[in-house]
Amino acid sequence: MANEFAIIELLGDGGDPMTYTCAEATTILKGTLAELSADRTVIANTNDNAAVVGVTAMEKVGGDDSTTVSVYTNGVWDCLTDAGSDNAGVLLANSATEQTLQTADAADLLAGSYVGHLLEAAGNAEVCAVRILK
Repeated sequence: MANEFAIIELLGDGGDPMTYTCAEATTILKGTLAELSADRTVIANTNDNAAVVGVTAMEKVGGDDSTTVSVYTNGVWDCLTDAGSDNAGVLLANSATEQTLQTADAADLLAGSYVGHLLEAAGNAEVCAVRILK
């Protein structure tokens, strides 16, 4: 997978990980933005305006008999943005492009698809530091 989120700093209690359910056959790589697909169940984020819960803390290999994955909810990551030319502090959300963040709008706030905010100015298709708190 390209564009995985790279940890800069885990905040809180080691990134405040939460455990979610996932399908046993699902493969999710470490550093993947995770979205809710059902009650406390996650998949790799691929949908714009989907409710996201954080960044996977581990690799989940399909067919490994496991049905859980840990997700970091609090920290700073290097992430690819297509936010255009936004200033530090702008709120970001998931996008339809896998593993890429975009400038959040009102629909993202209502859907829970906001991720966090920029910690530095961002150009289009640039890797930037993002504060994620879910």
